[in-house]
Amino acid sequence: MDKYMKRALELAREAFSEGEVPVGAVVVKKTTGEIVGEGRNRRETAKNALAHAEIEAIDQACRRLGGWRLPECALYVTLEPCPMCCGAIINSRIDNVYFGAYDYKSGSAESVQKMFSLPYNYRPEVMGGIMEEECSAILSEFFKELRIRKKNR
Repeated sequence: MDKYMKRALELAREAFSEGEVPVGAVVVKKTTGEIVGEGRNRRETAKNALAHAEIEAIDQACRRLGGWRLPECALYVTLEPCPMCCGAIINSRIDNVYFGAYDYKSGSAESVQKMFSLPYNYRPEVMGGIMEEECSAILSEFFKELRIRKKNR
C-alpha cells in the first residue's frame, strides 16, 4: 500500500514544483499490482477546473485498459477526493479508494460528506489516513509558501 502512495506523493511533488496544489494519484490493477494510471493536479497550468489528479489518473487507466469501467482497480490519492472526483470514482467502478490527508473543506469521501455511503448504484470501499503525515506535510508546506509569496507582493 505504501509503495503506491509513495508514487502518488512523487506526483504531488511534481505538481508542487509546477506551482500547483500538490495532489497526486495512481490507479492500480489489483490482480497484477501494476500502475495503470497516474495523475497530478494541473488546474492552474491547464486553466481547467477538471484537471484534478484523480480525474487524470482515471482517464489514463480507462484509456490503457480499454474501457470506462475499472474493475479490480484501486485508487491511491494524497488528498481526500472532492465531490467531482468521488463521482468519477463511482462512475468508473473503482473497487477501493485509499487517500492520505483528510480535506475538511471539500473532502467528500469522509470529511464534509460521505458520498460513497449514499445510495448510488456503486460503492467503493474507502480508507483514509494512509501516510497521512507525509501527505499533509506537503500540502502545509505548499500553502505556507503561497502565503509568504502573497504577503511579499
